[in-house]
Amino acid sequence: MKQRTFITTILLLTALTAAAQNYSPCYKEKYEAGVSLYNKGDYNGAKAKFVASKSCPMPNTAQADEWIKKCNAKITPAPPKVSASTDAAGNQIFAVGGVTFKMVKVEGGTFEMGCTSEQGGDCNKNETPKHTVTLSEYYIGETEVTQALWKAVMGSNPSHFKGNNRPVESISWDDCQAFVNKLNNLLRNSLPSGYKFALPTEAQWEYAARGGKHQSPDKYSGSNSIDEVAWYFVNSFDKGPGSPDYGTHVVKTKMANALGLYDMSGNVQEWCADWYLSDYYGASPSTNPQGSSTGQYRVLRGGRWDSYAKICRVSYRHNNTPDSRPYFNGFRLALVHQ
Repeated sequence: MKQRTFITTILLLTALTAAAQNYSPCYKEKYEAGVSLYNKGDYNGAKAKFVASKSCPMPNTAQADEWIKKCNAKITPAPPKVSASTDAAGNQIFAVGGVTFKMVKVEGGTFEMGCTSEQGGDCNKNETPKHTVTLSEYYIGETEVTQALWKAVMGSNPSHFKGNNRPVESISWDDCQAFVNKLNNLLRNSLPSGYKFALPTEAQWEYAARGGKHQSPDKYSGSNSIDEVAWYFVNSFDKGPGSPDYGTHVVKTKMANALGLYDMSGNVQEWCADWYLSDYYGASPSTNPQGSSTGQYRVLRGGRWDSYAKICRVSYRHNNTPDSRPYFNGFRLALVHQ
């Protein structure tokens, strides 16, 4: 019995020695250098050594891969490159990780919000009473936030209908806040003085949808003909899941409104900052209203690719819980004075 145990031990040691001899001096040198750098906290340098060790003759690939995983867990990704500029019209142009987006300047002004005459008999009770609102200057996204921009900021893409230039969707109101906070941090040194990114208030959204100071008397954002400006039930949902036209569409493929904003009617429904209250309009402040101070639901505006025309109207109000993530909810950025 003792002799058998002795022989087994000798065979195991012989096997381990043989295995160790299978790894080349090149591998051993780079592996040991990688371990040394890792222990010093240079995880990028260590990873480079372990990756290089796999190219040596007779490497221990599994061992190197384990150390590469350890390095990856320690490495903090470099923030994406950012830039900012202002065009001749005063619009703010930003780029994050190579993705450019425009924030359109909206001059402050006064407008009639809610069930105005061009909405006809399609108004719901929560769109009444029509009331006068005055807003200060702000900026709003030329388009809905795209999947490309979301990926550049967040590093992932939750959308159901994939496409870099399609609007991001399947995101909650809470997800939007995480995005906005991260974007503000990335661009903190590039923003106009005193401004920050946010979701637009419901009043800011509707004023922009109506054309800002131009106040076009259109039922939808930019036209009285919904097919000119919106992806909605008839040209998207009704095509059926087997059709390439089913679902969301690339932004800026329909006509813009008077401010040069796209897809404010249809495509994806857009989260706003406000808590939703069905009878809020009766008590709404007349200057820079922020919505109800409490609530269970957040406001959504603009209609979506699977909704009927009346839901895409500029005054239509919808709502959902802030943690909901259906694949027809997206958002548009605002840039507001703090």
